[in-house]
Amino acid sequence: MRRRFVIEAVMVATYGQLLVPSRPVDFVLPYSTIMELYDMKDGADPVMDDPDEDAHVKGKIKELIAFFEDPFNRKKIERALQMPWRQSSPLLLNDSIQFTVVHAVDNAQYGEYFDPIETELLLTSQKLSIPLLSDQFEFQDKLLEAEVPVQVYDIEDYEFAVEQGITAADFDTRSDL
Repeated sequence: MRRRFVIEAVMVATYGQLLVPSRPVDFVLPYSTIMELYDMKDGADPVMDDPDEDAHVKGKIKELIAFFEDPFNRKKIERALQMPWRQSSPLLLNDSIQFTVVHAVDNAQYGEYFDPIETELLLTSQKLSIPLLSDQFEFQDKLLEAEVPVQVYDIEDYEFAVEQGITAADFDTRSDL
């Protein structure tokens, strides 16, 4: 069974270990995070602090963009964009990794507390009831402070999340009665 995670597209390009999981994984990407890749590829601002790492990550961003622009994958994505919250058919990268693109819609449910991309990530996680992967401590802290009912894993805990993870049943204290 594939483990599913909501994630930003740039994190897939930034963290190579995400592409070599111990079990099959489905990365669920809000479409807006794919569009961010174009800004990062063409932007003057570095993605990484180290110039060599920045060049490497920008190369990976270009590879990821080329994957999504492949005519077969592009067609699947365009179908998903026809209706809000529609999911694409799986976009297969290899035997272990697939992507699902979601036409997420920011509905301002969380007001000014989260930026539009963060809102789409957390709403996608809520709507599909799947955990969120993030490397942004501030975002994780805001999720906890706002008591947003989503499960979030730090990117450093990725292997744990893939291998076993934590389910809602793990938090059920009534089972001890």
